[in-house]
Amino acid sequence: MKPALNVRAALSGKRVLLTGSTGFLAKVVLEKLIRSVPEIGAIVLLIRASERHADARQRFEREIASSSVFDRLRAEQGDYLQAFFAERIECVTGEVTAPCFGLPLAEFNALAQRVDLVINAAASVNFREALDEALAINALSVQHIAELARRNHAPLVQISTCYVNGYQRGAMHEQNVTPARASIPRHAEGYYDLHKLLQQLQHRIATVRAETPDPQQRERRLTELGIAEANYHGWNDTYTFTKWMGEQLAIQAMRGRALTIVRPSIIESTLQEPVPGWIEGVKVADAIILAYARGKTSFFPARAQEVVDIIPADMVANSVLLAAAEALQDMPATRIYQACTGSSRPITVGAVIELIQHEAQRNWQQYERLFYQQPKHAFRVVSRPVFLLMLRAMRLGAGGWSALRTLLGAGESPQLEALRTTQLLALTFSFYTAPRYIFQNRALMALAQRFSSEERQCFEVDTGRIDWRAYLGRIHMAGLNRYALRPRAPKSVEARAASASASTTTPLNQSSVSAVDSAAPASPL
Repeated sequence: MKPALNVRAALSGKRVLLTGSTGFLAKVVLEKLIRSVPEIGAIVLLIRASERHADARQRFEREIASSSVFDRLRAEQGDYLQAFFAERIECVTGEVTAPCFGLPLAEFNALAQRVDLVINAAASVNFREALDEALAINALSVQHIAELARRNHAPLVQISTCYVNGYQRGAMHEQNVTPARASIPRHAEGYYDLHKLLQQLQHRIATVRAETPDPQQRERRLTELGIAEANYHGWNDTYTFTKWMGEQLAIQAMRGRALTIVRPSIIESTLQEPVPGWIEGVKVADAIILAYARGKTSFFPARAQEVVDIIPADMVANSVLLAAAEALQDMPATRIYQACTGSSRPITVGAVIELIQHEAQRNWQQYERLFYQQPKHAFRVVSRPVFLLMLRAMRLGAGGWSALRTLLGAGESPQLEALRTTQLLALTFSFYTAPRYIFQNRALMALAQRFSSEERQCFEVDTGRIDWRAYLGRIHMAGLNRYALRPRAPKSVEARAASASASTTTPLNQSSVSAVDSAAPASPL
């Protein structure tokens, strides 16, 4: 029988390096560490400088310390929080995509020597990112992070995604994923050898850059290249393809050492902590909810009876911390855990839509930032052939109406804009709402049993306890309304009159679907 584990004992006095702390999930992990593990030695945040903020500390103060994720701690332990920020948060200005994070070698070595654990939450979650950008942040940067961990024998917890399973089908277990299509050589030590593949991809990227001087056209071509390469090798998009590559590079770099890969499914708002419904930005399911709320679309291609895997962010953060404790207290090994609901608390696409639609029809006025008026149409899921037929009919009707409006000087038809929104949502998200597999989390549940009942309650990962009606029908909707959307700006009489016959939103952004009217910018994981 394996020995018992303890999160607080494992992390007591330890210095933890956390990447991606300006993003959604990393903020939840950071808040949980500060609130629930007061014995921790220090937290080192690797933060890239920006045009607005010259160094990591300044960016921490403006973008992280001020976040509403800390509102509970401010109210309950304000003095402790401020002291922790001042004394036990170390901010390092660096770039994960650069060797040694862009630091002088001596500084990089000194940083490595004062770090006991590395949690890598840095990622680009733009599903249609240009290949060079996605490769740099989701794959190649893992080599730099693993190098730091290796120099002080620190365990690495790599946050990935369940969707590295790509085009596989059936039960998806907590194990390394074989490419579904093109063959990639597998090393005797278990990881897939990406040396030749990376050379080929870098050559194709260089060719596109040389042939395309226009920046916008170059980005478009690199995005198309990423999708084509992902599809060829067995993944739906550049994001999941490069995250899988990141896993392989981590396994290769950390062989013989402590590496834990934590794969969440679709991360949405918190279930309980620090408060129910906390979220930052518009996530996968929210883009579709928002488009429905604004009357931008009323149908979507999906399989109503298939399981869609949604996981609250706090359960993912808890999974990360249980995995971190094990990595610190057990013998070094490569471990994989999936934070998901498909096998333990499944919910179908149709049930999700029913719950959200029911709440929207009954209580839409409670969500004043989300709904500007009562939804007028039911939201339907249809098969892909029916979806394509409906799009064709809409395109013909909207195109004719738009041409007439243009002749009359009335501008583009709102119906044409709605058509583009529907197409973009389908292009970006239909893979995630028409799943062909069920994610398994038996290994994670077995890990949780190695902790005391008190710690299992504090670091809850048992998704079987989720009440979907309460979570999706009330908690998530309220959180989306409160935290992800900006207050509606007051309008003049003239503006209200003008908007009566126009669309209420701007078009969805192709990369993050975060440009919906009133939505806060989407964040990485």
